[in-house]
Amino acid sequence: MEDITEPVANPLDAMLEGLNLGGIPLAPADFRSGFVGIVGRPNVGKSTLMNDLVGQKVAIVSPTAQTTRNRLRGILTRDDAQIVFVDTPGIHKPHHELGKVLVANARVAITSADLVLFVVDGSTPMGGGDRFIAEWLELANVPVVLGLNKIDCQTDRTVEADYIALAEQHGWTIGRFSALNGDGLPELLQTLIDRLPPGPYYYPPDLVTDRPERFIMGELIREQILLHARDEIPHSVAIEIDRVEETPKITRVLATIHIERPSQKAILIGKGGSMLKAIGSAAREQIQKLIDGKVYLELYVKLQPKWRRSPALLADLGYRVEQD
Repeated sequence: MEDITEPVANPLDAMLEGLNLGGIPLAPADFRSGFVGIVGRPNVGKSTLMNDLVGQKVAIVSPTAQTTRNRLRGILTRDDAQIVFVDTPGIHKPHHELGKVLVANARVAITSADLVLFVVDGSTPMGGGDRFIAEWLELANVPVVLGLNKIDCQTDRTVEADYIALAEQHGWTIGRFSALNGDGLPELLQTLIDRLPPGPYYYPPDLVTDRPERFIMGELIREQILLHARDEIPHSVAIEIDRVEETPKITRVLATIHIERPSQKAILIGKGGSMLKAIGSAAREQIQKLIDGKVYLELYVKLQPKWRRSPALLADLGYRVEQD
């Protein structure tokens, strides 16, 4: 006799269906996810690119090389995928303890990523720094997409020949785009998603970065220093958020700007405090956008000689070699 008994539903399956633990839902079977390390030489547009792909400013940008110091994650969630972009400091030859920490963190990002987006300046010929990074990636044995940025600035398409040869040599996929005007970014994004494995949500869908608000506040202050101060100042500056006091009407932020030399302190403060006032005003506007509320920002400048060469001071200021 044919068994027409209906199957008994599994109570566990019913409980798990649509489950959302801590804001993290279960991913469908065809969902793709993973960590994409964005690496490259200093000032090739990595942070601008990550902000564009995430669709929101999570990393500070400036014309100054080595703007990015900490490994920063930007999270993009779509119906079909979640990509955790890991913006890294520009890979360079370090000249002090801080530089060693930055380069070490870039190495960690490479080895712990599911996929690496190797960003180069596609408007200029390939240099020794690009080849050095390529050697790193070969040893790391991680899938790579070679991203040719700044295609809007190209005046001679023949400069791509060496990059194309490099990609062919290593079996890498090439993406051409402009982080500045957005050309080619949808295609680049799909290329990255196609190369990620099936996986879960790693973060709640509405999260765009895993960094705490205080860290972002400090970065927004440092960004304005990069944009306002002279070339000798930016690399010698570290920001420490001393206190954040929230009230229903206003958020009060007290921060210390650490510099290395007395002359830098004078420049940063400016005549009659004009420079520090300009930096504080611009940073306050950015922090207000971050928290969507009124902000009172008070900045102090503190002389901290040779902090970039001191492992103990670096650790106190939040610069240490990060773990996977």
